[in-house]
Formats: sequence, structure tokens, C-alpha cells
Amino acid sequence: MEDIDAIAVLQDPVRRRLYEYVVAQGREVGRNEAAEAVGVARTLAAHHLDKLTGAGLLESGSRRLSGRSGPGAGRPAKVYTRAPGERSVSLPARDYRTAAELLAEAAEEAGIDAGLCAAARRRGEALRGAAGPCGGLDEVMETLAARGYEPFRAGDAVRMRNCPFHAVAESFPPLVCGMNLALLEGLLGTEGAVRARMDARPGECCVVVEASKNNPD
Repeated sequence: MEDIDAIAVLQDPVRRRLYEYVVAQGREVGRNEAAEAVGVARTLAAHHLDKLTGAGLLESGSRRLSGRSGPGAGRPAKVYTRAPGERSVSLPARDYRTAAELLAEAAEEAGIDAGLCAAARRRGEALRGAAGPCGGLDEVMETLAARGYEPFRAGDAVRMRNCPFHAVAESFPPLVCGMNLALLEGLLGTEGAVRARMDARPGECCVVVEASKNNPD
């Protein structure tokens, strides 16, 4: 019931907006910033942020937001970031994660990585439908957000703060990350203005999307 209780906390519209704002930043967020972003008083924002922390949806800490240290630097302020755990609800209970891990283990043992990637690329193309390849990074942002990724611009590239397959990728990283790359290649297109490639970083999706060298964004 813990996941149900945590998700129920997001029913409050102000609390949900605060959570979505903190998640979207990908960094520590202070109370003043969060309050201003969603248009509520600081005290109300603090109340809801602490509720989200108590439910395990956010993590809190403290640091000096001025960036200075020593005398005159001010008191440390409370800051918030998204908690790393996942939350899901299924009534009645289902265990899709175990099924996915068993299938991944069987695929890895059978050495069918290439077949899995080919199937993932076809699925991406099917999801794209009749639409052509993405024409630029702005379109990539929209496409990825619609599929449950959390994209953000990082210079001349698009990275993602989350991996929809994270739970299985933890146990089978080469297999699942390769599948994810192939899926995105099919979804975004490989013959257009952008290209997806592997570039794993801690706490982010293993894939980065860049403008093709011959088609700068």
C-alpha cells in the first residue's frame, strides 16, 4: 500500500505542480524558487514539499543557495530533488518486472541481442507511424516527452533524465540499453536531421540524441 499512499499525495493540484517542477529541473530546488514557479506562497510551498518528502517522492537536504561560504554567507536553505525510487500501482497486484527480467535473462543467455534490437527498431518505426523522421531537436523533445521520457536540452543534444526500462536495465544493462537505443532509432528515424547514440551517464538514460553532422539543428 505504500505506493498507493505515495501516489495519493499527488492528488492535490498544488502539490502535483510542485512535484512536477522539481522533477523537471534535474537539480536541487529551494523553497522560494519552487513557490515562485507555481505561483504560491513560500509557506504553502514548504508545507507541500515536506509532504512530498515524507511520502518518499522527494528527497531534501540543505545548502547555501548563494554559493558563498563563511561569515555573511547566510544560513543553509532547504532544497529538494526527486527521490530515486519508482512508484507503480496495479489493482489487483501484477508483477511485470519479474516477467521482464526473466525474458531479458533468457534473451541474454540465448544470444539474441541482434534479434531483440531489430524487433525494437521495428516497434519504434511502428510507433512513429506515417510521420517522417524527426526534423530537429525541438521535435525530438516533443516526441520523447510523449513516450514517457524526460528530455532536456544539453547544448547541441537532447538527453533524458529517466529510462522507462530502468528496473530491468539495472540487471541487464547491455541488453536493455541496446534495445532502448534501437527503439529510439526507429521512433526518431535514422535518415533524418538527428541521430541517437549510446552515451551512458549516471542518473540519466543511456542514449543521447544529437543533430546529424550533415544536418545541424
